[in-house]
Amino acid sequence: MGALSADALVASVGSAQEFKNGRQMAAWLGLVPSQHSTGGVTRLGPISCRGDAYVRTLLIQGARSSLQRAKAVSVEKSTPEQMWIRSLACRLPFGKVLVAIANKHARQLWALLAHDVDYDPTAFTRHPMQRRSNPAT
Repeated sequence: MGALSADALVASVGSAQEFKNGRQMAAWLGLVPSQHSTGGVTRLGPISCRGDAYVRTLLIQGARSSLQRAKAVSVEKSTPEQMWIRSLACRLPFGKVLVAIANKHARQLWALLAHDVDYDPTAFTRHPMQRRSNPAT
């Protein structure tokens, strides 16, 4: 994420601790599907596109760059996130891939801002779900 995008996000969001979790911030930015529920049946609709259009546009452009980079890097040198992006690109249409990547980036940014930590590309290895699915570590 570039300096311009970071400044715009911090100026728009303010304190990330106002959001309970990363999904709430992504929803506030308009990067999650709209939800229609009735009678216990939940239906997900199109991306809501609510919230700050400028920050959402910057996140989508960053996602476009991440997708391009993930496709350019060889599989042996890919990070886990780049491998996830590559698998997503094989399964979903281009627009949905961009929104999914932007959503993931928004959630990562929430975690960085809310917990006041620096970015760590290996942080996923310490997540409880990762440890459960990979018993070798």
